[in-house]
Amino acid sequence: MIEDLLRTLREDPRFAPRIEHIEVVPGREAVYGSLDPPLPRPVEAALYRRHIRLYTHQCHAIRAVRAGKNIAVTTPTASGKTMAFNLPVFERLERVPGATALYLYPTKALANDQLGVLKEWERLTGIGIKPGVYDGDTPAGARAGIRRSARIVVSNPHEIHQVLAWHYQWERFWAGLHFVVVDEGHRWRGVPGSHMACLLRRLWRICRYYGSSPQFVFSTATIANPVELAQELTGLPFELVDDDGAPRGTRYFVLYNPYFAGREIYSTHQETRDLFLVLVRGGLQTLCFTVSRRTAELIAHWAREAAPELAGRVAPYRAGYLPAQRREIEAGLKQGTLQGIVATNALELGIDVGSLDAVLISGYPGTMTATWQQAGRAGRRNASSLAALVAFRNPLDQYLVRHPHLFFDQPGERAVIDPGNPYVASGHLLCAAAELPVGPGDETLFGPQTGDILKALAADRLLAATPRGWVYTGRTRAAEAVALDKIGGEVFKVLCEGRLLETMDRSQAFREVHRGAVLLHQGETYLVRALDPATATVEVVRKDVDYHTDVLKVVDIQVAGVLDRKTENGLDVSYGRIEVTESYVGYKIMKGDAAVGREQLDLPPLRFATTGFWFTLPEEAIQWVWENRSADPDIPGLVQKAGSPARVRETTFAGGLHAIEHALIGIMPLYVMCDRWDIGGVSTPLHPDTLKPTVFVYDGYEGGIGLAEKACELFAPLVNTTYELVRDCTCQEGCPACVYSPKCGNGNVPLDKKAARLLLEQMATGGMFHGSGSPGQGLA
Repeated sequence: MIEDLLRTLREDPRFAPRIEHIEVVPGREAVYGSLDPPLPRPVEAALYRRHIRLYTHQCHAIRAVRAGKNIAVTTPTASGKTMAFNLPVFERLERVPGATALYLYPTKALANDQLGVLKEWERLTGIGIKPGVYDGDTPAGARAGIRRSARIVVSNPHEIHQVLAWHYQWERFWAGLHFVVVDEGHRWRGVPGSHMACLLRRLWRICRYYGSSPQFVFSTATIANPVELAQELTGLPFELVDDDGAPRGTRYFVLYNPYFAGREIYSTHQETRDLFLVLVRGGLQTLCFTVSRRTAELIAHWAREAAPELAGRVAPYRAGYLPAQRREIEAGLKQGTLQGIVATNALELGIDVGSLDAVLISGYPGTMTATWQQAGRAGRRNASSLAALVAFRNPLDQYLVRHPHLFFDQPGERAVIDPGNPYVASGHLLCAAAELPVGPGDETLFGPQTGDILKALAADRLLAATPRGWVYTGRTRAAEAVALDKIGGEVFKVLCEGRLLETMDRSQAFREVHRGAVLLHQGETYLVRALDPATATVEVVRKDVDYHTDVLKVVDIQVAGVLDRKTENGLDVSYGRIEVTESYVGYKIMKGDAAVGREQLDLPPLRFATTGFWFTLPEEAIQWVWENRSADPDIPGLVQKAGSPARVRETTFAGGLHAIEHALIGIMPLYVMCDRWDIGGVSTPLHPDTLKPTVFVYDGYEGGIGLAEKACELFAPLVNTTYELVRDCTCQEGCPACVYSPKCGNGNVPLDKKAARLLLEQMATGGMFHGSGSPGQGLA
C-alpha cells in the first residue's frame, strides 16, 4: 500500500516536483538475548504469559544493572526501552523488600501513562510495588499514603524540586532508594538540563544523608553524546546500552519541499493538509505533527472541510484539552476508529497510541532527535511505515531537504549543558542549604566555584555559616526563587485581565512582550498594552490581528577574557568571556514579509556576561570581496544609489559578514541541540577589541551554558555546512531559507548573500583571500 502510494505521488505533477528525496530504511528481524541467571519466577511467568522474548539491548541493560552500573539506554522509538529498565527494577524490588525507585518524566501525561504500565506489571507479577504518581495534580489526601507506602514513585523534576526541602517526610523512601530513572533524557539540555544536573546533585545529597546510593538509569532517544550527557547530569560514570535488537519494518522517509523552485506556490500548511488527505484517503492511519496548537486545529478543520466523508475520522490533538478528551482520542487511534490525527508535539513522546502507518511532520521540529522520535510513532514492530517531513522556508529545513546525507548519516546532535553556570548553581546551592547544611564535601557535587558562590550568597544575607555548615536564611522558600527553565534574574508575569498567562525572564520579555507587541500564546494572539520593568509585569489583551511585530535592537560586545584560541583553515578563532549590552530601540509592524510601520521603544539596556566564540578575517578580505563582487552587473546600480563606490564596498563587506553571522546561527542547531533563539550574534567590519573584521556568536544566557563552546570545537564542519547552505540556496539576493533571520535586531539590513558566499568559500577551503580574481573551486 505504501509503495503504491509513493508511486502515485511521484507520478503526480502536483506533488512530484516537491519530493526532494526518498530514503528507504531497510527493515530487520528481531535479535533476542538471554539471561543467566534468569529473572525472578514471577517476572519470567509474566513475560511468558505475554509471549514476550527479550531483545539484546534489554538483556544488556539488565546485566549492567545487576552489576551495579549506571546505564544510558539509547535505542529508537518503540524498541522497548521502558521494559529495559522496568524489568531490573522489578527484579530488585522483588528480592530486596525495602527497596524503592523514583521515575522522573518531563510531562504529567507521560507519568500517568507509565503509571498504567507499572500497575499492569504489578498485577501480572504479583510483586507489591504500590506505584503512585506524585505531582502537582496529586490530591492532598493521597500524598501521605504515597510517601508512606509507594515503592515506585513516578514524578517530574519540578515536583521533586519543591519537595526536597521536606525530605524528612520521605525518610522511608530515600533510605531505601535503589534506582533513579530519568526517561526522555535528551529533553534535559541547555538551561533546563543545567538545572536538572544541579537538582540531581541535590537529590544525591539527600540519599547520601539517609544512607542510600541509588543507581541511575538514563533513557534517551538517539543523540550524539548520550553517555557524556548522562555523566554531566549526574556526575557519575555510565555504561552505554545501544545494541538495539528490536525488529522493525521497512521505513520510507520522504523529504518534501514546498519551496523546491525558490518560490512559494502553496504554503507549508496547505501542502501539509493536501499530503495529509492523500495519506488518509489512501488508507494509511496517519499522525500529523504541527508547530502550534492553532495550526493543528486549522489543518484538521481544513481536512474535514475538503473531505466531509472523513469528518468523524479526523481529529486534532493538543495540550489544553481535558484529560478525558485526550484519552478518548488516544483510544480512537489504538482501536482504529480514527484514521487521522493532527497534533502538536504533545504526542511526540512515548504515550502509547498503538501502531500507525504514517507520520507527517509539518516543519522540522528543531533537532534530528525530535524528528526521528516523531517518525518513530509509525511502523511498530515488523510493519512498514511512511514518514514525511514538509520543509518550512528557513535555513535548517531547507538545508536538510537539500542535503539528505547529513540527516540520514549522522547520529544526531550533541546535547550540551553547563551545571557550573554560576547563576544556575547559586540558586541550587540556596536550595541545598535549605535542605541540609552545605559543607566542604559538597564541592565535589557543585564544582570548584562552590566556595566563592557560598561567600557571595552570605554577603547578600541569604546564607549563614554554622558549625554544621552553611544554612539558608532567606525570608521566602528557596525553591520558589529558582525556576528550572530560566537562569536567575527577574521573572516577568504576563497577565490578561488579571489571569497569569506565562512567565518570562527580562530578556525574553523585552524581546517578545514590549509595548505594542503581538504575542502568540498557545495558538491565540494577544496585544501588549504595557510592560513595566519596575514591577516586572506585562498587561495584554486577547485580540485577533492581521499583523505581527519584529523588535529592533542594537548589540554591543566587549571581550572580557580569552579562554582558548586556535587556527582553522587560516582563520583565527577564539573562545572566551564576553560582556553583552542589548538595547531594544523599537519594533516594526509587519504584514507578511512587508513592514507597514515602525515604532520606537524606551527600555533600559540589558547587560550580561556570557561566553562566546569569535573569528576574525584579514584586512585584505575587504578589498578581495570588492574585486570579486564588483564584476556583478548589479553593482553599477548600487553605486549610483549609494553615491560612491567606497560606500558600496563598505556596505557589501558588512552585508557579507552579517549574512555569515545569520547563516552560522541558523545552521548551528544541526550540531548542538539548541534553538536559534538561544544564541546571539554580532558582526562588524572593525571591532575595537580585535581591530579586525569580526563575527561573534554567543550564548544568550547569563554566564553561558556551553553552546558556543561546543560550536567552537566544531567550527570547521560548521563553516562547511554554512557554506553549502548559502551556496545551494536558489535565491539571488538572500531569503529566509539562507541568510535572512527572524530574530535580526537590525531588520536584516545590510545583507549581501553574494559577498557571504565568496567569503564562506574562502573560509571553507582555506583560500584566505590571497590574490585577486576569481575565487577557487570550493567544496563538492
